Amino acid sequence: MTETTTLWRPTGPEELDLVRATGWRSWPSRRADQPYFYPVLTEQYAIMIARDWNVPASGVGYVTRFEVDRAFAQRYPVRQVGGREILELWVPAEELDEFNRHIIGRIELVHEFRAHQD
Repeated sequence: MTETTTLWRPTGPEELDLVRATGWRSWPSRRADQPYFYPVLTEQYAIMIARDWNVPASGVGYVTRFEVDRAFAQRYPVRQVGGREILELWVPAEELDEFNRHIIGRIELVHEFRAHQD
């Protein structure tokens, strides 16, 4: 059995729609202004981004969880981009198709945050 690493991805509605269109199997190609795909290593960090960045930007933020072949994922160094729990992998956009082939199972939607409406 393949050992896996759990990764999290905070996302907005447009990206989530593209993931849904793949049957929850892969991440969409990056736009020209997105040189990297940034999955994160902790649920807490993903929640913070979805709630604090995606909601103000688009009215809704989602957190997804997925498994990647551990041996494959180790090619990407863990980057600490803030505090001790602010950890990401930086997957170059041109390697995203190969990264997607190493996702084990489906991408799961695990949290949804919406702007409060008064």
